[in-house]
Amino acid sequence: MTRVLLVLSLYLLTSSAYASIADYFKDELGRTKWQHVANFSGAVLITLLTITLVTLFFSYRNSRKANRELNEIRKDLEDRVRERTATLAQANEALEGEIGEHRETMARLQDSQGYIKSIVDSMPLMLIGLNEKMQITQWNTSSEKVTGAKREQVLGKNLWEAYPTITLSSEQVQEVLETKKTTTIKHSQRGQYYFDLTLYTLQSNSDVGIVIMLEDVTKRVKAENRLIELDKMASMGELAATMAIDVGTPLKTIMDNLQCMKASACNSLDKEEMNTCLAAAIEDGRQANAIVKNLVDFSLNQGGKLQLASIPEIMDHTIELASQVLSNPSGLKFRDVKLKKDYQEGISRVPCQTAELQQVFLGVFRHACHALGECDRDDFSPLITIEINEFYDAIWIKMIHNGKGLTAEEQQNIFEPFFLNSENQQSQGSGLQRLSFSHFVVTEHHHGHMAVTSDLDVGTTFHVQMQVR
Repeated sequence: MTRVLLVLSLYLLTSSAYASIADYFKDELGRTKWQHVANFSGAVLITLLTITLVTLFFSYRNSRKANRELNEIRKDLEDRVRERTATLAQANEALEGEIGEHRETMARLQDSQGYIKSIVDSMPLMLIGLNEKMQITQWNTSSEKVTGAKREQVLGKNLWEAYPTITLSSEQVQEVLETKKTTTIKHSQRGQYYFDLTLYTLQSNSDVGIVIMLEDVTKRVKAENRLIELDKMASMGELAATMAIDVGTPLKTIMDNLQCMKASACNSLDKEEMNTCLAAAIEDGRQANAIVKNLVDFSLNQGGKLQLASIPEIMDHTIELASQVLSNPSGLKFRDVKLKKDYQEGISRVPCQTAELQQVFLGVFRHACHALGECDRDDFSPLITIEINEFYDAIWIKMIHNGKGLTAEEQQNIFEPFFLNSENQQSQGSGLQRLSFSHFVVTEHHHGHMAVTSDLDVGTTFHVQMQVR
């Protein structure tokens, strides 16, 4: 539109155009026709106004379109701003949450570190941490007390500079670092102190180190040695009591027979009675000799590797031995007791120590012989029943007698050292009810099981389980 107005103006300004227009507004006499001028001017003015109005209309329409577009752009920008603001707020909340969680994690980590540090410091043993350069990284309170060196003084130093008296070489530490195997080294000066040094490696993403624990086990080792000595003394006491009864019974009979012979000699009694006493004394002497021989054989055959043997054969040999050596102060001899044997056929051989198992069975028979001699039930007939069976991978042995049974307390304590089942036995020193040695042999040396069930009016059953393999 601007271009049209410009062209029209130029056209009007040109001389030819101006001349023709001027002629149009003059008459024949050269006078101006003002009516025509007014009409023309009005037409031009109307045209210009029309053009202006059209121009304004299109401008208004374009401006409205532009405004609508601007409003849409502004609305879109506002929506984007709101979305970005919401996203930023969520991100801030998430970040604050992560920061809070991180702070909580750091607080828990600090608490855990403090807790672990307090545990390490309260440990009764020395704990020393080293890095791969043998420099100290950990030094707990016990280490300070033992060495007299404070943690601040030794951290970062070489172990042997800070603790030169430690009974550990750098080669041993280096070997643990290379093999990464936990190693325990025992150090002691016999009778004075005992230490256990345990070394194990620690490895993180970037660092490799080693931890050394030094534990003073002097009290524990001395207590263990004392228990071993007490156990040995208990076994020796049990053996001595058993030997005293086994040997004392035939010796007492021998002495009685010798006294009888002496009285017969002094009173010139019948020689037949003297021969009877002499024969009884000789028999009891053989019994005492068999007892001593059994003890000697047992002492010579202890130790060594386990060997495959037949349980029924060991049992039969023990029965023969018991017939020679076992008797009761009341006069009952084992060979006079009725035996009932029930062996399963084809029983597997088991790894065992024959001499030790013979002593186990002999101890049970000794108990049975004593209980049978004390029984005072009416119409009583002494009986020992022996059952040997194999189930799955174990041999089950039952030794049953119908003599005087055990009380509940005696059943509970019969396998304990130093146990005596009555004040009368304690005064006599017999210890016949103790089977701690038999229980130890079965459970410790042969990895089996031994138990007892009993009734005072029925009798007692000893159960022994032996593993085939």
